[in-house]
Amino acid sequence: MTVVLDHTKSRPRHPEKAHRPDTPVLRKPDWIRVRAPISKGYAATTAIVRENGLHTVCEEAGCPNIGECWDKKHATFMILGDTCTRACAFCNVKTGMPGPLDPLEPQHVAEATAKLGLAHLVVTSVDRDDLADGGAEHFAQTIRAIRGLCPSTTIEVLTPDFLRKEGALERVVEARPDVFNHNLETVPSRYLTVRPGARYFHSVRLLQRVKELDPRMFTKSGIMVGLGEERNEVLQVMDDLRAADVDFLTIGQYLQPTRKHHPVVRFLTPDEFEGLKTVAYAKGFLMVSASPLTRSSHHAGDDFAKLKAARGA
Repeated sequence: MTVVLDHTKSRPRHPEKAHRPDTPVLRKPDWIRVRAPISKGYAATTAIVRENGLHTVCEEAGCPNIGECWDKKHATFMILGDTCTRACAFCNVKTGMPGPLDPLEPQHVAEATAKLGLAHLVVTSVDRDDLADGGAEHFAQTIRAIRGLCPSTTIEVLTPDFLRKEGALERVVEARPDVFNHNLETVPSRYLTVRPGARYFHSVRLLQRVKELDPRMFTKSGIMVGLGEERNEVLQVMDDLRAADVDFLTIGQYLQPTRKHHPVVRFLTPDEFEGLKTVAYAKGFLMVSASPLTRSSHHAGDDFAKLKAARGA
């Protein structure tokens, strides 16, 4: 279990969860355990992130791979602030009413990319339902700023669903990221409990629409398992994503951030993940990453190279 303490304000990090009863926490199996981040590379990445006043999903979401990735100076930048307008039951990102956008954030992300020497960069964000375009123009500005300062860096975006934001998706695609990622997170039957602010088929359609706008753009999506889904439901998600021509699928184990979050129903074994990977490849995905510690941005640069090779691009 990961607990992130927020000392910047007196309000709870998750006000909508503060009065929920504590949920049980399953003991983690050996294959889930990771070492604490203490390396020099981790410290150097931390310094660059702080120096540029940036937020990362690695910290905000309590990613278990932060030590490994930051040691290699790989970080996933989270734009549009650090406060999300949604209240998903699985997520450890702070919720509430966000502040105004920082107009300098796109340039700061580009500068940090240059300092870290990133060959491949992942940019994600909180949900910003309060903005007319959901933050799409800010995504586009960030992509353009990175291209201007680091023209050889390939860019992967992990966007929100832009629900009821007319023209938002088109604005991001026009900025031409190399990979467009949007996570389904879970199976349809778990949406009302796990992801109540989203709509499953809207998210599938979003990914399909990316391919309609730019057939050469790589698309990617991911789900968590261990939230109470059935195996046949996971296989149906695979079929829905392939029908939307999604190239890359990630499947990882859900880990409960705090006792106030959705409980882990069960831990899948490494062999079960291997089985899901085999099925996913058989269904036609170009790239599949499935393991207990798989996350959307984990090994993103290496996976992008494999993705291009699989297409022959």
